[in-house]
Amino acid sequence: MAVVRRGALPDVTYDVTVIGAGVVGAAVARELARYPGLRVALVEAADDVGEGTSKANTAILHTGFDAVPGSLEARLVREGQRLLLAYAAESGIPVEPVGALLVAWDAAQLAALPGLLAKAERNGYDAARVIGPTEVRAREPHLGPGALGALDVPGESIICPWTTTLAYATQAVRAGVDLLLNCRVEKADPTGDPHLLTTSRGTLRTRHLVNAAGLHADTVDRLLGHDDFTVTPRRGQLIVYDKFARDLVRHILLPVPTALGKGVLVAPTVYGNILLGPTAEELDDKAATGSTAEGIAALREQGRRILPELLDEEVTAVYAGLRAATEHDDYRISAHKEQRYVTVGGIRSTGLTASLAIAAHVTELLAGNGLDLAGPRDLETISMPNLGEAFPRPYQRADLIAADPAYGAVVCHCERVTRGEIRDALAATIPPGSPDGLRRRTRARSGRCQGFYCGAEVRELYERGAEMGTG
Repeated sequence: MAVVRRGALPDVTYDVTVIGAGVVGAAVARELARYPGLRVALVEAADDVGEGTSKANTAILHTGFDAVPGSLEARLVREGQRLLLAYAAESGIPVEPVGALLVAWDAAQLAALPGLLAKAERNGYDAARVIGPTEVRAREPHLGPGALGALDVPGESIICPWTTTLAYATQAVRAGVDLLLNCRVEKADPTGDPHLLTTSRGTLRTRHLVNAAGLHADTVDRLLGHDDFTVTPRRGQLIVYDKFARDLVRHILLPVPTALGKGVLVAPTVYGNILLGPTAEELDDKAATGSTAEGIAALREQGRRILPELLDEEVTAVYAGLRAATEHDDYRISAHKEQRYVTVGGIRSTGLTASLAIAAHVTELLAGNGLDLAGPRDLETISMPNLGEAFPRPYQRADLIAADPAYGAVVCHCERVTRGEIRDALAATIPPGSPDGLRRRTRARSGRCQGFYCGAEVRELYERGAEMGTG
C-alpha cells in the first residue's frame, strides 16, 4: 500500500486506475480492493481525498423517495442507503436518523404533496405520509407561521461526509491500493493498450480506467474521445449556525423540490450545528467556491420564513460547494468495452448516499469490460474517529483519558478537540495534506471562533507532524 503525494509515480502497469478521490472514486477503489491480485491506483489532482464536492455538501443520507422512478439514480440511492447505513454502523461513522418534513407553504405546494407521496411509493419507499398543519406545528414548534402541511419522510438521516470518504480511502489503501495525490490527469490516449495517462507527475499505465472525476468528469471523458455530457457547476452556498441554535429544529426541513434541485433547507448536522441552504446557481467556473453577499442575503430571507428564530442566532461559518450537474436528469454511468473504460459522471447531491451501490455497479461494468474478478474477500474492518455530537467524543471518555492523557488535553475548545485526536489524525493511514484536511479529520478550527484561539497551536502540531513525515 502507498500514499504518494510527491515525486515520481510507481513504475508499474495498474490493472485499474480510478480518477478522482471523492466519495464515489474512493468507494470504487475500496470495492476493487476486495479482489486480491488486482493492482489498483486511486488518482487525485488535489493534495487530499474528498477535496471537491465531497467536502462541501448538505451531508444528508437520502432515502431516494423523490428520485425519478425507474432511473439508475433511484435504484442506486435506494441500494446505497441500505449499504451505507450498515457500513457506518460498522465503521463508526456518525449517523442520526432525524427524519425529514417537506413543508408546504402555499396551496400549490400543498397540492403537490400527494404526487410526491406517490413518487415515493413508486420508488419503493412506503414509510412517507402526508400530515396536516397541526401535526407539523407539534413536530416543529419553532417553524414559521403559515405552514399548510408536510410530507413526513422518517427515513432521512444526517451523516458525516468527511469521515465517509476517508473511511473508504483508508480501507482501500490498507488493502493495497496506491493513492496518488497531487496527480492531475492532463492527457490520455483513447486508443492505448494499456492506457497511457499523462499526469502532472509523469506517465501512468493502466489496463482499465474509471473516470470518477466529479466536476471534471466531462473533461476526462473528452480526453477518451467521448462527448456524452457537459458538467455545469451548480454552486450551493450554505450558512452554518452555532450549536446554541441546535434546539430550534428536530428534523431536516425540506422545501417542495423544483427542477433545479431540492431547494433551500434547514437541517441539523451531526456536529451539532444547523445548516441553512443551499442556493442553486448555474456557473461556468469549476473553481468558483466563494460565497456572495447576494447569495447569503437570499438564504437569510428564505430562512426567515422557515425558522424565524434562526436568524437571531450566531453564524459560525459560510461555505459553498459545487455540484456536478449535467443536462441529463440521471447519472451518466456508462461502459466503453472497446476501451476498457467506465465513465461515472453527473453524480449530484445523492452521490454520498449512493456511493457504495455506485461502486458495486461500476465493478460489474468493469467485469463486463473484461476485468478478471475472482474471489472477493471481506476487507479488514476499520474504526473511524467519531466526530458526531450524539456519540461520546474522546474528551468525554474517562477510559481513553486514563489510558492516554492526550485525549484529555483539549486544544480546540470550541469543538473540544484533543491533542490525542490531532496526533492520531497526523499518524493515520492517510494523513492530512493541509491544516484544512486536519480540520475535516478532527473538527479542529471548525467552531465559533474559526481557529482564532487554537489556530496557532493546531498549525504547529500539523507542521510538526509533517516534519516527521506523518502529515
